[in-house]
Amino acid sequence: MGVKRAWHYIMHRIARIRVTPHRLAIGFAAGVFVSFTPFIGFHFILAALTAVLVRGNLIASVIGTAVGNPITFPFIWIASYNLGALFLGLAAKDKLEIHLTDESVGIWNDGPIAFLQMLWNSVEPVIMPMLLGGIPLGVFCAAICYFFVRSTVQELKSRRTFRRTTLE
Repeated sequence: MGVKRAWHYIMHRIARIRVTPHRLAIGFAAGVFVSFTPFIGFHFILAALTAVLVRGNLIASVIGTAVGNPITFPFIWIASYNLGALFLGLAAKDKLEIHLTDESVGIWNDGPIAFLQMLWNSVEPVIMPMLLGGIPLGVFCAAICYFFVRSTVQELKSRRTFRRTTLE
């Protein structure tokens, strides 16, 4: 299935949800915003919470998280890390690496707290710049998607209404 056809399918499905175009678009934008956070595995939950906070549609927010996918994540991660590194005065990178030491295999024997501490110490230098850079990138992309989705949904709903009135 082509990207254009998939996009049209998603827009038609969203347009059939019986809420205002604003609520659909703000929900979709909430999902897009959350896709720029480094909290993989929690995007659906965070998107739903964000949609509730901004009074958007929950289903549209979950669909919006599809902006972050295996194809786009490497670009999102590099861009958000480099922007966050710029804010923090760190060096930019073309690839992200997390270094776990050889002792990390045996650290689980010291207990789960020691393991989680070692894991946080390994990912913290990457997570903080990604979070800091992901927020403005997420807001920017969410704003673009909001206007695009709102206008598309308004157009689809007006066409549907026009067809219904001409057939009756």
